[in-house]
Amino acid sequence: MLQDTFQTPAPVVLVTGSGSKRVGRAIATHFASLGCNIALHANTSVEEANEAAANIQDKFGVQTIVTQGSLTDDETPQRIVDKTHATFGRIDILINSAAIWSPTKLDDITPDEVRRYFQINTLGSFLCARAVGNLMVQQDRGGSIVNIGDWATVRPYMDHAAYFPSKGAIEVMTRSLAVEFAARNNRIRVNCIQPGPVLLAEDVDQSHQQKVANSTLVGRVGTAEHVAHAAQFLCENDFVTGVCLPVDGGRQIYAPDGLQVGMNTG
Repeated sequence: MLQDTFQTPAPVVLVTGSGSKRVGRAIATHFASLGCNIALHANTSVEEANEAAANIQDKFGVQTIVTQGSLTDDETPQRIVDKTHATFGRIDILINSAAIWSPTKLDDITPDEVRRYFQINTLGSFLCARAVGNLMVQQDRGGSIVNIGDWATVRPYMDHAAYFPSKGAIEVMTRSLAVEFAARNNRIRVNCIQPGPVLLAEDVDQSHQQKVANSTLVGRVGTAEHVAHAAQFLCENDFVTGVCLPVDGGRQIYAPDGLQVGMNTG
């Protein structure tokens, strides 16, 4: 139980990128259902975040706030962390879920686009983690930081050559910060989730959805709740740190190319 891990009746959870109805929102809602107080974060989807905060508070009886700011601004991470800490007096869990992604053909990628991916996906997560970690160092119970990576950094697909380097860096950053913060307070843990095919875009047709489902060992598309449950596990299990956990239905290890069918192994 989270309350047992953090020795408090209502752990405080900050989830970046939780304004719109994506993985971050699902994680925030899931942790609220566990009795956690929630700090949502949004950049452009502030109205959605405010509505979500009110709904979460009414449904689960927890305290919620909304923080705002673009991670393209180096000052935003410290500001949203300071607001959360000023409201609740502590931060027990940080979920770094804010990210951008959009397909761009390799020859069309500009240096500014690459820099933007690293600024938001990598540096934004790093600065949020450092700001929260420095507070957790002062907490006897430490805390848990969970970064959201991507399963496909080991098997990247086309037209995302600017995006994948920024997500691949998350894995190394996770291990590095796990070492750094444990040296200051060994009750601080840093882990990473690598989501697979979850929350497909609304315009994906049924045929393509089935292809995506067939690309997993479990034969179906995942949900944001699968990622949220993994985040819960990483926060509750206080003997797990520095790991990158794929939540992808086996996609990372499975190549549905048919080559394994009818092969002569004799």
